[in-house]
Amino acid sequence: MNTAVPPEASRPARLNPLPKLPIFFDLTGKRILVIGGSEGVAWKAELLAAAGSTVPIFAENPSPELLALVRSDPNRLTLTRRNWRDADLQGISVAVADIEDRQEAQLFADAARRHGALINVVDQPAFCDFQFGTIVNRAPVIVSISTDGAAPILAQAIRRRIEAVLPFSLGEWAQTAKDFRERLREIVPSKSGRRRFWERFVDAAFTGTTHERERDGTLDDLACQSQDEALERGTLGEVVIVGAGPGDPELLTLKAMRELQAADVIVYDRLVTSGTLELARREARRIHVGKEGHGASCRQEDINALIVDLALAGQRVVRLKGGDPAIFGRTGEEVAACRDAGVPVRIVPGVTAASAAAASLNGSLTHRDHAQRVQFITAHDRHGNLPESLNIDALADPQATTVVYMGRRTASKLATRLIEHGLPPDTPAAAVSNVSRDNQESVQTTVMDVAQGVSLPEEGPLIIAIGASVSARSEVPLRASRAVITPSEDRQLVPTTGRAVSALRDDEEGLKLPLYRGVDVACAEI
Repeated sequence: MNTAVPPEASRPARLNPLPKLPIFFDLTGKRILVIGGSEGVAWKAELLAAAGSTVPIFAENPSPELLALVRSDPNRLTLTRRNWRDADLQGISVAVADIEDRQEAQLFADAARRHGALINVVDQPAFCDFQFGTIVNRAPVIVSISTDGAAPILAQAIRRRIEAVLPFSLGEWAQTAKDFRERLREIVPSKSGRRRFWERFVDAAFTGTTHERERDGTLDDLACQSQDEALERGTLGEVVIVGAGPGDPELLTLKAMRELQAADVIVYDRLVTSGTLELARREARRIHVGKEGHGASCRQEDINALIVDLALAGQRVVRLKGGDPAIFGRTGEEVAACRDAGVPVRIVPGVTAASAAAASLNGSLTHRDHAQRVQFITAHDRHGNLPESLNIDALADPQATTVVYMGRRTASKLATRLIEHGLPPDTPAAAVSNVSRDNQESVQTTVMDVAQGVSLPEEGPLIIAIGASVSARSEVPLRASRAVITPSEDRQLVPTTGRAVSALRDDEEGLKLPLYRGVDVACAEI
């Protein structure tokens, strides 16, 4: 019998140690001293001037790039063709130097610190108070990336990927929003209404127009929609029941991630992994309502009451469940409780463990040569026993794939009954625990072995798949980073069609996959 325990508040995991703290300085009007004449110094001087500082540069042999830079912005950049002196550090906030000689670098660092300046010496971290990150500039939106000097090329690769995701108009949207803040308070007085506005704003900023007049009109429309919704709901919150998938955070849907990042409170199950919770809004309250077969569990009635009470108090509640909430997740009871209380409720589906288990085995639950039907069952009733209501005749169909949830304790009894009702004893079976997680385990066996008590993985949630499809595995591992398609013998190119055949991309070369005759056949086989 399960022991009832109350819901328990939790908090996000503590931050891992940071090698450097990213801080954004306001350098407007500050004097920043730069020493050296290299191309690298020219880039740093341009960056500092772009941040609004005045940059005196001292270099005996300035590069052509540095000379051209100084000519382009004489109001912020000045060049003196000599080495630095102690007096040059008077009134300096930050000092940047490209000095190869360690002894001179030490002298410069000591002098700068005496004048109270922060120091960066290029490629000499022992003398640095700070480092420059790799920057994505969508001002006023700025993204800075650091690898703490471990792999600068990695930082550049990350920047390229972020550059590809952030539209060039994002900065203009951000500036428009900044100017709109006061008007927003007039249109939408409530905090909850403004929260809805900002969620809509983010979608518009990533997909909307680049024309300023249209942006202004869009913000007015979004504000009015948010206010209308706020008036309709009043102080009422909502409940969003979200599928967290089987465990791997990368299997979380984009919609589920958006809901996690917009939540006021996250009410989550035992099967939700810490990696998934790390993707949630850090300010959100977290309440654990875990259940464990034959172990300590929160009562479903208490969970229903909790999410309803939180929503009635005006909170945006994410009810986070492992797998897909519509499959053996008691979602119907929670939806009914919300509707009875007049609380708005929505469901965001997730990847169910059955699908993830099939993928981990490189197989299909509905291989057309072996299965005309797939059926999901739970082998665990409210008392922990094999449910008496199971249609064993249907489950014993050799042309079906049966996926068993929560069947660790009853697997042997279920397999025995399947054999008694006509399922061939040599029918393949696979048991996978902790699907998609680092500690995943799998056992491939037969129904007879399961009936005779073959050892199954002992830890974590368990999925058992039964049927001929289980043994019909693909020879191409689904976790491979790329698939190779061999051209046909005539090597004639065929036109691309509307079918989504993506070009492979090499990180450095941008190589594309040629499309050859036979590509449809190859893709089908994969």
